[in-house]
Amino acid sequence: MIKILHLSDIHMGSGFCHGRINAETGLNTRLEDFVKTLSRCIDRALADPVDLVLFGGDAFPDATPAPYVQEAFASQFRRLVDANIPTVLLVGNHDQHSQGQGGASLCIYRTLGVPGFVVGDKLTTHRIETRNGSVQVLTLPWLTHSTLMTRQETEGLSMESVNQLLIERLRVVLEGEIRRFDPDVPTVLLGHLMADNASLGAERFLAVGKGFTIPLSLLTRPCFDYVALGHVHRHQNLNKSNNPPVIYPGSIERVDFSEEKEDKGYVMIELAQGSTKWEFCQVSARSFRTIEVDISKVEDPQKAIMKAIAKHDIQDAVVRLIYKLRSEQLDLIDSSSLHDALSAAHTYTIQPELVSQLARPRIPELSASNSIDPMAALQTYLNNREDLKDIAESMLEAAHKLLADDEEIYLEPATDEQKSQNHLLVGGTTNTQLSFL
Repeated sequence: MIKILHLSDIHMGSGFCHGRINAETGLNTRLEDFVKTLSRCIDRALADPVDLVLFGGDAFPDATPAPYVQEAFASQFRRLVDANIPTVLLVGNHDQHSQGQGGASLCIYRTLGVPGFVVGDKLTTHRIETRNGSVQVLTLPWLTHSTLMTRQETEGLSMESVNQLLIERLRVVLEGEIRRFDPDVPTVLLGHLMADNASLGAERFLAVGKGFTIPLSLLTRPCFDYVALGHVHRHQNLNKSNNPPVIYPGSIERVDFSEEKEDKGYVMIELAQGSTKWEFCQVSARSFRTIEVDISKVEDPQKAIMKAIAKHDIQDAVVRLIYKLRSEQLDLIDSSSLHDALSAAHTYTIQPELVSQLARPRIPELSASNSIDPMAALQTYLNNREDLKDIAESMLEAAHKLLADDEEIYLEPATDEQKSQNHLLVGGTTNTQLSFL
């Protein structure tokens, strides 16, 4: 039995907009969050201790991270080198540089010859010797159309046809690798990819037009004892039968509010041929909280907002307050009180949203299927328009006068011409019914 720690999608250096500068270190607090969370993962690898660490890709937000971000990442993985724990660093879509092949942000570890480190920037199989035996790791980095096919091969084909050809070509390459496996050595597929039945979040927008979706059937092969995936930030097991387990550990920290309700962590594995066991281990990542309240119809909007804030635990969390209000309520909001109420948060944003008066829902009483007296219709309409309450009385008086004048003109039986004129005067109806939107 071989112990493995599987983590992915660190994205070290992202989400700075949700942090602040630490006056003591000069670093953004969100960078410090990511370092602390990664440190907890490495702590577990050392404490257990594990025989192998698998990283599923996306070390940074892009392939050219700032030097101090690279240093923060390297300082944690250096601890695995010191403990003689072999590590496989897979190249994800964010690790790939636009020029040339391979992962520019991770290949430095191979160039420097870091002991025990393998960089998976190619689809190939690595045999790794651990303290408890050998492991075969087939690395499947993020693939693009140009990785498997040339421009000439795809010219004139529909996107569906191109994707089908890509899948078939990948199937052939995988089959070639599988035939070279040692049947007596446990095998792991380590891939950074988008599986066709994964539950996605923000990832679906991260590589539009660059990657392609891979069928789960390519991954659930009996030759694999564990399938370690990266790219999707939500932890999930795609093969409930666990034969083999197909696991996204998810990201180790929340990148933005789209991951607000997701658990973050890594996976601990006991690898054995035909009987692999795994466990998701949650880490204490920074909490994100959305407080959303509609105050457009309340008498005391300030009180309603404060009450909504009080319902949430915002201590040291990244918070966004979203409240909807009408334009005439703007002067009723005490911004300084809102800032005081949110001061316990790590950082926060306040987002007021004005409710448009131009697109209001229809009033049931004024639907086309109902007959209603014109004055009653106008009164109902005004009762539902807070923005017109100051001139409502004047509008009603004007309507009374208009209808009174209309009655005086047509005391005698009306001719067809007069009926036509009356039709225009009362809003397009000859039976004095009005419809208001």
